[in-house]
Formats: sequence, structure tokens, C-alpha cells
Amino acid sequence: MDRNSPIGIFDSGVGGLTVYRALHERLPNERFVYLGDTARVPYGTKSLATVERYAVENSKFLEAHEIKLLVVACNTASALAVPAIRRAIRVPVIGVIEPGARAAVEITRDAKPGNIGIIATEATINSGAYAHAISALGATGTVIERACPLFVPLAEEGWANTDVARIVARDYLSDFSHTSIAALVLGCTHYPILRDVISETVGSEITLIDSGAATAADVEALLEQKSLTHDEPLGFAQERQLCDDLDHFYVTDAAERFAKVAERFLGSAPSILEAVEIWGHDELRTH
Repeated sequence: MDRNSPIGIFDSGVGGLTVYRALHERLPNERFVYLGDTARVPYGTKSLATVERYAVENSKFLEAHEIKLLVVACNTASALAVPAIRRAIRVPVIGVIEPGARAAVEITRDAKPGNIGIIATEATINSGAYAHAISALGATGTVIERACPLFVPLAEEGWANTDVARIVARDYLSDFSHTSIAALVLGCTHYPILRDVISETVGSEITLIDSGAATAADVEALLEQKSLTHDEPLGFAQERQLCDDLDHFYVTDAAERFAKVAERFLGSAPSILEAVEIWGHDELRTH
């Protein structure tokens, strides 16, 4: 496996761009190939078999682009399809749930009580994936979960820092004001966009866990462990910009909307963005 190959990332849509940002910031020497399955979003309403099929198709598409590691940025796919993905492709696979759970457990290990809050989409909450991962890591506190579906459109439409977002946040997060939690996991890739409003609502004393940032730390450790760190000469990282022409972005539909939301999330639109049919691998350059 070539250490200078790119890292693959896929999400059901645009939310995984927050994971891309976290990876880019932590690993500026690395190149990335991102796939947003915008034609088939949302995954949260689909059956297990369908999510597995979509996730495997996405993973094989990225593997064909000679990636050295795959990051499953979608929480639903991370919760339901990582075992199927690992059976289907040869490169290492990292999802976002275990890193986020581990970060929460580490932060709350010495807290009394060490309760952990989870906010995510309904599908991720219903899967119990975060609660199971936290329990498997030996956490002794209570896990309190809350689905916050309206946070997704608020983030995508640029309403993250509005009074509407604050009203929605107060309604969703009121449970946490009555229960002592030490950490709150942002268990959806869109939620870091609303980080300020969420922190304002629950209180600054509660540590917010960005699963994307935790995943980036795990990716860095795995690259070092497997000697897959990019070996570009010193100074390369200083020239990197988000969405520059060293990173390649693919979507399965709505490329123009993806570019607009990417600019909203990241401050710039992708330099290279292509629409593709994953099931046929036919490519059509759009930007």
C-alpha cells in the first residue's frame, strides 16, 4: 500500500465535510478523496440491508481510487455497516462512533457522576451504537440520549447562529439541564456547525465531544502504526488549503447544492467536484 495515496471519506451527504475539515486540520500533509452520496440521502430512514449495500458500494468506489485508508464519516453507516465494509474492501476502515465514544469515556472517567449525553439523528440513537460503545469501554456513568433531527437542516441552510436555532436547541436539550452530565457527544456530522448554540444551551462546563476531531486523532495514530503517513517534503503542509485541487470531491447528485453547503461549512467550495453514479461508476465532470 502506497503511503502517499489519499485517504477516502464517505458520508450520506454533506455532513461529513466537518470530518473532512477535522482530518485536514490534523493531517495537513495528507490528500483526501470525499464521496457524498447525495442521491440516496438520508440513510437514517433505510433498512439495515440497504444501508449496508449503499455503504459497501461507496467503499468499493473509493477503494478503486487507490485510497490507503477509509473513514466512514456517516454516523448511520458507522453504526450499521462497518463490519460489512471491512469484509468488502482491503484497506483499513475507521468509523466515527468508536472514536467519539472513547473520547467521551476518557473525559468523564474521573468525573462524579461520569454521565455522558449523546445527541444524534433518530437512526443513530435507535441503533444504540454510541451507548453500546461507551458501555464496552467500561464507563460507569449513565448515558442519556436525545435525537435532534432539526439540527441538520438548520446547519445546511445557514441558520446555525440564529434565534430559531436557539429555540430548537432549548427544546431538544432541556433534558440535559435537569441531569448532570460531564460530556456531550455531537453524534451527527452536522452538529459541530451548531457548536456555539449547543454549548450556550447546555452550559460551558459541559465538554462537547466532536466525533470528527476524535476520529482524526485515531486516523493519525493508525497511519503512524502502519507506516502510512504521507512523506511529502517539509513545507508542503503550509501550502494546503481546504478544498484545494489536491483533494477530490464526488457526489451522486446535486453538485451545485453540495458546493454551496461546502462553502457554508468550510469557507470555500471544492476545487474539484464531480457527479458520479456509484452503481455504474460513470463519471461526469461538473466543476
